[in-house]
Amino acid sequence: MQFSGAQSVDRALGLLALVGRHADTGTSLAALVRETGLNKATVRRLLLALIRAGFVEQDDETRRYHLGSEAYVTGALAASRHGLLQFAMDSVVRLSRQTADSAFVSVRRDAVSVCLHREEGTYPVRTHALQAGFEHPLGCGAGSLAILAALSDVEIEEVLATNKDVLEARYPLLLPDRIRQDVARTRETGYALNPGLIVANSWGVGVAVLDPAGRPVGALSIAAIDSRLQEPRCSEIVAALHLEARRVEAKLAQRQSVYFTPVSENGRKQA
Repeated sequence: MQFSGAQSVDRALGLLALVGRHADTGTSLAALVRETGLNKATVRRLLLALIRAGFVEQDDETRRYHLGSEAYVTGALAASRHGLLQFAMDSVVRLSRQTADSAFVSVRRDAVSVCLHREEGTYPVRTHALQAGFEHPLGCGAGSLAILAALSDVEIEEVLATNKDVLEARYPLLLPDRIRQDVARTRETGYALNPGLIVANSWGVGVAVLDPAGRPVGALSIAAIDSRLQEPRCSEIVAALHLEARRVEAKLAQRQSVYFTPVSENGRKQA
């Protein structure tokens, strides 16, 4: 079957995104066929095109697919504009060390949130509900809910309409009415709480990270077994999250001030 040029590009980019979600371990051809719903020949053809362009590479021994060098270069070039991770990394490490639980930074991408990094804590009992590269519909999970709650009511309804089918299919405990209630609670308390609604006994708390215009660009969150996120410890963790979120926001604001400082005709930045 032949596909239009635009359709082939869309499918190749979707395939690239799937490979990226398995950045740590790589992924197999069979897994990509299963996740995309495309036939094996089509997936292989698209992978070969991505390999020729340097965005994907295949391990000679395991035959698993990984992001290629061109993906790294492209990501590095985009970091100055979209580099939330570089500004949040110190905060994520501090949160993990301070709480001994797993800390995360997530970023918004349209109607979903994507985990950029997971920093493991030292507590021996861990939750593995979220890993780097995983995505959830906005409103599902602590960081994802924190991002959604920081949007306008109109935007929230647009997101819920976009995610309606996937919520019904994959998140039976997080249907739109429940998410609306969670948004209201998040706005009232100042933090998002996921009481084990995605993975049983895996709780999470999160706060949004805002850009200088007050728009949510991502979130910081902590995940732990349920017994470790009860009061008064939960309030202590929330305070730490807020502190680190403000630190990240200050870095974002400083970056914007550098980018938008007026430049005179001689090329010098004006005071």
